[in-house]
Amino acid sequence: MSFKTFFDGWLEAHRDRFAGKVVVDFPAGSGETSRVLRDLGATVLPFDLFPEFFKGEGLECRRADIADGLPVPDAHADIVICQEGIEHFSDQARALREFNRILKPGGLLVLTTPNYSNLRARLSYLLAESERFGGMMPPNELDSVWLSAPGLTREIYFGHVFLIGIQKLRVLARLAGFRIAAVRHESVKPTSALLLPFLYPWIALANWAAYRKSLRRPSDVPYETRRRVYREVLRLNLSPRVLVDGTLFVEFEKEMDWSRVAEGLESRHKSFAEPT
Repeated sequence: MSFKTFFDGWLEAHRDRFAGKVVVDFPAGSGETSRVLRDLGATVLPFDLFPEFFKGEGLECRRADIADGLPVPDAHADIVICQEGIEHFSDQARALREFNRILKPGGLLVLTTPNYSNLRARLSYLLAESERFGGMMPPNELDSVWLSAPGLTREIYFGHVFLIGIQKLRVLARLAGFRIAAVRHESVKPTSALLLPFLYPWIALANWAAYRKSLRRPSDVPYETRRRVYREVLRLNLSPRVLVDGTLFVEFEKEMDWSRVAEGLESRHKSFAEPT
Protein backbone atom coordinates (compact mmCIF):
# COMPACT_ATOMS: atom_id res chain seq x y z
CA MET A 1 0.00 0.00 0.00
CA SER A 2 1.33 3.45 -0.91
CA PHE A 3 1.55 6.10 1.76
CA LYS A 4 -0.97 8.23 -0.14
CA THR A 5 -3.52 5.39 0.02
CA PHE A 6 -2.76 4.88 3.70
CA PHE A 7 -3.14 8.57 4.49
CA ASP A 8 -6.42 8.90 2.61
CA GLY A 9 -7.70 5.89 4.54
CA TRP A 10 -6.63 7.52 7.82
CA LEU A 11 -8.54 10.67 6.90
CA GLU A 12 -11.65 8.62 6.15
CA ALA A 13 -11.34 6.77 9.46
CA HIS A 14 -11.20 10.10 11.32
CA ARG A 15 -13.84 11.93 9.31
CA ASP A 16 -15.48 13.36 12.45
CA ARG A 17 -12.33 15.35 13.17
CA PHE A 18 -12.46 17.10 9.79
CA ALA A 19 -16.16 17.62 9.06
CA GLY A 20 -17.08 21.30 9.36
CA LYS A 21 -13.47 22.36 10.00
CA VAL A 22 -11.29 24.85 8.17
CA VAL A 23 -8.32 22.83 6.91
CA VAL A 24 -5.22 24.27 5.25
CA ASP A 25 -3.57 21.74 2.92
CA PHE A 26 0.03 22.75 2.24
CA PRO A 27 1.76 21.63 0.13
CA ALA A 28 -1.34 20.46 -1.71
CA GLY A 29 0.48 18.72 -4.56
CA SER A 30 -1.86 17.03 -7.04
CA GLY A 31 -4.92 17.78 -4.89
CA GLU A 32 -5.78 14.23 -3.82
CA THR A 33 -5.80 15.05 -0.10
CA SER A 34 -7.73 18.29 -0.65
CA ARG A 35 -10.40 16.38 -2.54
CA VAL A 36 -10.74 13.78 0.24
CA LEU A 37 -10.99 16.51 2.87
CA ARG A 38 -13.69 18.32 0.91
CA ASP A 39 -15.66 15.10 0.55
CA LEU A 40 -15.42 14.66 4.32
CA GLY A 41 -17.14 18.01 4.82
CA ALA A 42 -14.13 20.22 5.53
CA THR A 43 -13.64 23.73 4.18
CA VAL A 44 -10.33 23.20 2.40
CA LEU A 45 -7.77 25.89 1.62
CA PRO A 46 -5.16 24.34 -0.71
CA PHE A 47 -1.80 26.05 -1.33
CA ASP A 48 1.31 24.96 -3.19
CA LEU A 49 4.48 26.40 -4.67
CA PHE A 50 3.39 24.89 -8.02
CA PRO A 51 -0.42 25.18 -8.19
CA GLU A 52 -0.36 24.35 -11.92
CA PHE A 53 -0.02 20.68 -10.98
CA PHE A 54 -3.12 20.74 -8.76
CA LYS A 55 -6.01 18.63 -10.09
CA GLY A 56 -8.58 18.88 -7.30
CA GLU A 57 -11.78 19.42 -9.29
CA GLY A 58 -13.97 22.15 -7.86
CA LEU A 59 -11.15 23.48 -5.65
CA GLU A 60 -8.80 26.38 -6.25
CA CYS A 61 -5.18 25.95 -5.25
CA ARG A 62 -3.38 29.24 -4.66
CA ARG A 63 0.33 29.74 -5.05
CA ALA A 64 2.25 30.06 -1.78
CA ASP A 65 5.89 29.90 -0.77
CA ILE A 66 6.39 29.03 2.89
CA ALA A 67 9.43 31.33 2.93
CA ASP A 68 7.07 34.26 2.31
CA GLY A 69 4.31 33.00 4.60
CA LEU A 70 0.85 31.66 3.78
CA PRO A 71 -1.95 34.06 2.72
CA VAL A 72 -4.14 33.02 5.65
CA PRO A 73 -5.28 35.27 8.55
CA ASP A 74 -4.01 34.70 12.06
CA ALA A 75 -5.80 31.96 14.05
CA HIS A 76 -8.02 31.09 11.06
CA ALA A 77 -7.57 27.34 10.56
CA ASP A 78 -8.69 24.45 12.74
CA ILE A 79 -6.24 22.02 11.13
CA VAL A 80 -3.11 22.25 8.98
CA ILE A 81 -2.06 19.27 6.87
CA CYS A 82 1.63 19.27 5.93
CA GLN A 83 2.06 16.02 4.07
CA GLU A 84 5.56 15.19 2.82
CA GLY A 85 6.48 18.86 2.84
CA ILE A 86 8.80 19.84 5.67
CA GLU A 87 11.75 17.90 4.25
CA HIS A 88 11.71 20.39 1.35
CA PHE A 89 11.72 23.55 3.51
CA SER A 90 15.05 25.28 4.02
CA ASP A 91 13.81 27.13 7.13
CA GLN A 92 11.83 24.55 9.06
CA ALA A 93 11.64 26.59 12.27
CA ARG A 94 10.02 29.46 10.38
CA ALA A 95 7.61 27.09 8.64
CA LEU A 96 6.42 25.67 11.95
CA ARG A 97 5.95 29.18 13.36
CA GLU A 98 3.86 30.04 10.31
CA PHE A 99 1.66 26.98 10.84
CA ASN A 100 1.27 28.05 14.46
CA ARG A 101 0.27 31.57 13.39
CA ILE A 102 -2.60 30.45 11.17
CA LEU A 103 -3.96 27.84 13.60
CA LYS A 104 -6.60 28.55 16.20
CA PRO A 105 -5.70 27.89 19.86
CA GLY A 106 -5.72 24.13 20.36
CA GLY A 107 -5.57 23.61 16.59
CA LEU A 108 -4.05 20.52 15.02
CA LEU A 109 -0.99 20.22 12.79
CA VAL A 110 -0.85 16.86 11.00
CA LEU A 111 2.66 16.41 9.64
CA THR A 112 4.20 13.53 7.71
CA THR A 113 7.74 13.18 6.40
CA PRO A 114 10.11 10.36 5.43
CA ASN A 115 11.39 8.85 8.68
CA TYR A 116 15.01 9.90 9.07
CA SER A 117 15.03 8.36 12.55
CA ASN A 118 14.49 4.74 11.56
CA LEU A 119 17.42 2.34 11.72
CA ARG A 120 17.80 1.98 7.97
CA ALA A 121 18.12 5.76 7.57
CA ARG A 122 20.62 5.95 10.44
CA LEU A 123 22.75 3.19 8.93
CA SER A 124 22.59 4.84 5.50
CA TYR A 125 23.74 8.14 6.98
CA LEU A 126 26.61 6.38 8.78
CA LEU A 127 27.79 4.61 5.63
CA ALA A 128 27.28 7.29 2.99
CA GLU A 129 25.52 10.35 4.48
CA SER A 130 22.65 9.37 2.21
CA GLU A 131 18.94 8.83 2.66
CA ARG A 132 19.18 5.34 1.23
CA PHE A 133 22.59 3.67 1.02
CA GLY A 134 23.19 1.85 -2.26
CA GLY A 135 20.11 3.36 -3.90
CA MET A 136 20.58 7.10 -3.62
CA MET A 137 23.55 9.43 -3.68
CA PRO A 138 23.95 11.95 -0.86
CA PRO A 139 22.15 15.28 -1.47
CA ASN A 140 23.59 17.04 -4.50
CA GLU A 141 22.64 19.70 -7.04
CA LEU A 142 21.78 17.14 -9.75
CA ASP A 143 19.39 14.86 -7.87
CA SER A 144 18.15 17.13 -5.09
CA VAL A 145 16.60 19.97 -7.11
CA TRP A 146 13.17 19.18 -8.52
CA LEU A 147 10.91 20.88 -11.05
CA SER A 148 13.51 23.26 -12.40
CA ALA A 149 12.59 22.87 -16.08
CA PRO A 150 13.59 25.95 -18.14
CA GLY A 151 10.70 28.36 -18.55
CA LEU A 152 8.50 26.64 -15.96
CA THR A 153 9.54 28.67 -12.96
CA ARG A 154 12.46 30.55 -11.47
CA GLU A 155 11.84 28.88 -8.11
CA ILE A 156 14.12 26.14 -6.83
CA TYR A 157 12.17 23.27 -5.33
CA PHE A 158 14.46 21.27 -3.09
CA GLY A 159 14.21 17.50 -2.95
CA HIS A 160 15.02 15.65 0.27
CA VAL A 161 17.77 18.09 1.21
CA PHE A 162 16.31 18.91 4.61
CA LEU A 163 15.27 15.50 5.94
CA ILE A 164 14.49 15.74 9.63
CA GLY A 165 14.41 13.21 12.45
CA ILE A 166 11.93 12.99 15.28
CA GLN A 167 14.10 14.75 17.88
CA LYS A 168 14.84 17.84 15.81
CA LEU A 169 11.23 17.93 14.65
CA ARG A 170 10.05 17.75 18.26
CA VAL A 171 12.24 20.57 19.54
CA LEU A 172 11.49 22.88 16.59
CA ALA A 173 7.79 22.22 17.11
CA ARG A 174 8.10 22.98 20.84
CA LEU A 175 9.84 26.26 20.05
CA ALA A 176 6.99 27.06 17.66
CA GLY A 177 4.33 26.54 20.35
CA PHE A 178 3.32 22.92 19.65
CA ARG A 179 3.32 19.72 21.64
CA ILE A 180 3.24 16.17 20.29
CA ALA A 181 -0.29 14.82 20.63
CA ALA A 182 0.28 11.48 18.89
CA VAL A 183 2.80 9.55 16.78
CA ARG A 184 1.02 7.31 14.28
CA HIS A 185 2.23 4.02 12.81
CA GLU A 186 2.27 3.64 9.05
CA SER A 187 4.47 0.76 7.85
CA VAL A 188 7.53 -1.23 8.85
CA LYS A 189 10.75 -0.96 6.85
CA PRO A 190 12.09 -4.55 6.61
CA THR A 191 15.74 -3.49 6.94
CA SER A 192 14.97 -1.51 10.09
CA ALA A 193 13.01 -4.43 11.53
CA LEU A 194 15.96 -6.79 10.90
CA LEU A 195 18.38 -4.40 12.58
CA LEU A 196 16.17 -3.76 15.61
CA PRO A 197 16.94 -6.88 17.74
CA PHE A 198 20.70 -6.43 17.23
CA LEU A 199 20.88 -2.69 17.86
CA TYR A 200 18.08 -2.03 20.34
CA PRO A 201 19.98 -3.17 23.48
CA TRP A 202 22.82 -0.75 22.64
CA ILE A 203 20.37 2.06 21.83
CA ALA A 204 18.59 1.52 25.14
CA LEU A 205 21.84 1.41 27.11
CA ALA A 206 23.27 4.56 25.51
CA ASN A 207 20.06 6.55 25.91
CA TRP A 208 19.44 5.52 29.52
CA ALA A 209 23.02 6.48 30.38
CA ALA A 210 22.59 9.91 28.77
CA TYR A 211 19.24 10.39 30.51
CA ARG A 212 20.60 9.59 33.97
CA LYS A 213 23.72 11.71 33.45
CA SER A 214 21.64 14.68 32.30
CA LEU A 215 19.39 14.45 35.36
CA ARG A 216 22.38 14.33 37.72
CA ARG A 217 24.07 17.32 36.13
CA PRO A 218 23.82 20.52 38.23
CA SER A 219 21.25 22.89 36.78
CA ASP A 220 19.20 25.95 37.68
CA VAL A 221 16.20 24.38 35.93
CA PRO A 222 13.86 22.58 38.38
CA TYR A 223 14.40 18.82 38.56
CA GLU A 224 10.79 17.96 37.64
CA THR A 225 10.95 20.15 34.54
CA ARG A 226 14.15 18.49 33.38
CA ARG A 227 12.75 15.04 34.17
CA ARG A 228 9.60 15.71 32.14
CA VAL A 229 11.47 16.99 29.09
CA TYR A 230 14.19 14.34 29.17
CA ARG A 231 11.66 11.53 29.59
CA GLU A 232 9.76 12.64 26.50
CA VAL A 233 13.00 12.75 24.53
CA LEU A 234 13.98 9.33 25.89
CA ARG A 235 10.61 7.76 25.00
CA LEU A 236 10.97 8.90 21.40
CA ASN A 237 14.51 7.54 21.13
CA LEU A 238 13.44 4.19 22.56
CA SER A 239 10.20 3.88 20.57
CA PRO A 240 10.31 0.74 18.38
CA ARG A 241 7.67 2.39 16.22
CA VAL A 242 9.96 5.31 15.42
CA LEU A 243 12.94 2.99 14.89
CA VAL A 244 11.24 0.83 12.24
CA ASP A 245 8.52 2.96 10.62
CA GLY A 246 8.97 4.23 7.08
CA THR A 247 7.22 7.54 7.71
CA LEU A 248 7.12 9.99 10.59
CA PHE A 249 3.42 10.67 11.04
CA VAL A 250 2.96 13.11 13.91
CA GLU A 251 -0.01 15.06 15.23
CA PHE A 252 0.90 18.31 16.97
CA GLU A 253 -1.43 20.42 19.10
CA LYS A 254 -1.02 24.19 19.27
CA GLU A 255 -0.40 24.95 22.95
CA MET A 256 0.34 28.67 22.61
CA ASP A 257 1.20 31.36 20.10
CA TRP A 258 4.80 30.94 19.03
CA SER A 259 5.56 34.54 20.02
CA ARG A 260 4.96 33.59 23.68
CA VAL A 261 7.22 30.55 23.77
CA ALA A 262 10.35 32.43 24.87
CA GLU A 263 8.54 33.65 28.01
CA GLY A 264 8.38 30.12 29.38
CA LEU A 265 11.83 28.86 28.42
CA GLU A 266 13.98 27.93 31.39
CA SER A 267 17.13 26.98 29.52
CA ARG A 268 20.36 28.68 30.53
CA HIS A 269 23.82 28.52 29.01
CA LYS A 270 27.01 29.39 30.81
CA SER A 271 28.33 31.27 27.78
CA PHE A 272 25.57 33.83 28.25
CA ALA A 273 25.78 34.06 32.04
CA GLU A 274 25.88 37.51 33.54
CA PRO A 275 29.33 38.54 34.76
CA THR A 276 29.82 38.09 38.47
